[in-house]
Amino acid sequence: MVSLVMIVTGAGLTYYLYEKFYVEKQKSLLVVQGEELKSYYQNSTNKEEFKKRIEWTDKTSDARVIFTEDPMLLSAGIPYEEFTDNNLITFEERQHLLEGEKVIFVRKHPRFNQDILAVTIPLFKENQLEGAIFLYMSLVDVYEPFQSIRFILIVMFVVLLTLIIWIGHKMTNQIIKPLKEMETISQKMSQGDFSKRILVKKKDEIGNLSNSFNILASSLEEVDKKRREFLQNVSHELRTPLSYIKGYTEAILDGIVVDRNDIEKYVSIIQNEVGRMHRLVHDLLDLAQLEDDSYPMKCEPLPFAQLIMDVIERFELLASQKEIAIIRELDQDIIVNGDIDRLEQVVSNLLDNAIRYTPKGKSVRICLSQEENTAIFIIEDSGSGIPKEDLPKVVERFYRVNKARTRKEGGTGLGLSIVYQIVKKHDGELKIDSVYKEGTSVIVKLPLILI
Repeated sequence: MVSLVMIVTGAGLTYYLYEKFYVEKQKSLLVVQGEELKSYYQNSTNKEEFKKRIEWTDKTSDARVIFTEDPMLLSAGIPYEEFTDNNLITFEERQHLLEGEKVIFVRKHPRFNQDILAVTIPLFKENQLEGAIFLYMSLVDVYEPFQSIRFILIVMFVVLLTLIIWIGHKMTNQIIKPLKEMETISQKMSQGDFSKRILVKKKDEIGNLSNSFNILASSLEEVDKKRREFLQNVSHELRTPLSYIKGYTEAILDGIVVDRNDIEKYVSIIQNEVGRMHRLVHDLLDLAQLEDDSYPMKCEPLPFAQLIMDVIERFELLASQKEIAIIRELDQDIIVNGDIDRLEQVVSNLLDNAIRYTPKGKSVRICLSQEENTAIFIIEDSGSGIPKEDLPKVVERFYRVNKARTRKEGGTGLGLSIVYQIVKKHDGELKIDSVYKEGTSVIVKLPLILI
């Protein structure tokens, strides 16, 4: 398209320079010469003197000059051997001469097979056409001074066209190549392959688009990775209880186990595994709801210390069975704005973990205080602690520091993930500090309602 525009523009420029500049200039010169000869004719008293002027002009001018006292001969071509068998002017043009009009034309030369530029000037005396001056020149004489300019124009045009094609090719590569890569990579992404990236070489709009595309690919890859991990974890979590349930059920139904005590033991195991599956499904549904941005929280002012005391009461039996002392340091004046059911779930999950991992005879400390406009809730246990490298991951789904121990004790691996999402939806902050083999502190910060 660009090449076509350049060709048309170049052709138009060439035509303009040639037709409008050179040819028109030569036409004007011939007309001026003809008018001068006409004036000389009208002021001359001696025709021989005028004819000498014609001969002198013919020799010294670039144009050939013919004078005739019988304009009829111009349309017959008889006395002029250069135009033998051809009329110099047409019948219609002779009629214009009779009306006193100049005749200007460009016509093919019959002998040399080339174009000529001609001007015919009528000569009147007492309103009668007495003669005509015919001036003409070969257009080859007009072409010659234009040849060098035309060559320069052609060279410039070729260089410009080459430059435009080169620039267009570069621009096309810069724009089309990344888009083609995006198309190819997006097709792979649609098939589940999110590993491909676009090589970004520029910082322009296409480069920014490529960067955004790479960020999208990385995000989708991460989401896909988490999805696969989630499915693997769920499958793993369900496989064990289902294997227990299937094995013990078959043993009872096939009569392999006949002792009543053994049957009761196996039924108890089946019941425990069903309960763990129920808790797992319940926690998964909870987590799915909490991770939805549109999930609503029923926020209302509530005394946080009373909520904590209510949860502690439900765990006193479990704590007493493990001879674990629950130490309370609660500020009764603290009021927070939150969903009572979800905040109970936070305290319950954290206290359950603390009691679960605290050895027999140790203690769990629960503290509630305020700092400026923030309520600080802390649960400290005396358990085995969490290795430093595991701390950033403990809020991830199904992440366990000690998988075997956690599964034995009935955890689903989703408790801290649920706590994190609830605190986040309350515009709060969750922080976990731990010293390996010494204990763990979970700190929850929530916005405080000032009374």
